[in-house]
Amino acid sequence: MIWDTAGQERYRTITTAYYRGAMGFILMYDITNEESFNAVQDWSTQIKTYSWDNAQVLLVGNKCDMEDERVVSGDRGRQLSEHLGFEFFEASAKDNINVKQTFERLVDIICEKMSESLDAGDPAVTGAKQGPQLTEQPAPPHQDCAC
Repeated sequence: MIWDTAGQERYRTITTAYYRGAMGFILMYDITNEESFNAVQDWSTQIKTYSWDNAQVLLVGNKCDMEDERVVSGDRGRQLSEHLGFEFFEASAKDNINVKQTFERLVDIICEKMSESLDAGDPAVTGAKQGPQLTEQPAPPHQDCAC
């Protein structure tokens, strides 16, 4: 599932509920809007506070087709992404630049993290301590059955 809250404050109360189950986030700002770029740090804090520890995040500067109206340089976006520990892309939804690549990269890093967690036996991913596990041999029949 993909949820798009458009970063609007009015959705903040419900977005935190969706964070808990999310495996990945695309944190996007508008390269023509300084205010949206300045909000990235706050949204990043929200993600880190309310999401799964292994949730993966990409930082994306959108509207790269609007170079004449750019107010946030690519270098500033890259620096912020490095500071936050996120991968960085610039994209244009309007001109379909890096849209598919962004989503594919997010899926790739989620799968990589899940694979690492499975290899390490992480109970959050493997389901350990969450009830009976499947085995290759069936359990013996109950001997105290009255039928």
